[in-house]
Amino acid sequence: MVPIERTQTGLRIERNTLKVLKALAEYLDLSLGDLVEGIVLHVFEGQAPFSPAVLVKIEQLKTVYGLTLTAADAHKLTEQE
Repeated sequence: MVPIERTQTGLRIERNTLKVLKALAEYLDLSLGDLVEGIVLHVFEGQAPFSPAVLVKIEQLKTVYGLTLTAADAHKLTEQE
């Protein structure tokens, strides 16, 4: 175990993206925070955070929750008023 200090934060995220993340965390038996932390730590090192089997599950969850955004959309999002 590596001792750390966590901080509570609030962040805004697209609704369907959050639904998929919550469902994935439940599927992997992780808290949402642990899932996001793991994703970020992998990406910071240029590593893929998910196995091929988990990527298949993510695609299923994206379909269920209507998530159509892709990485190409990442810096082009605008909020509706």
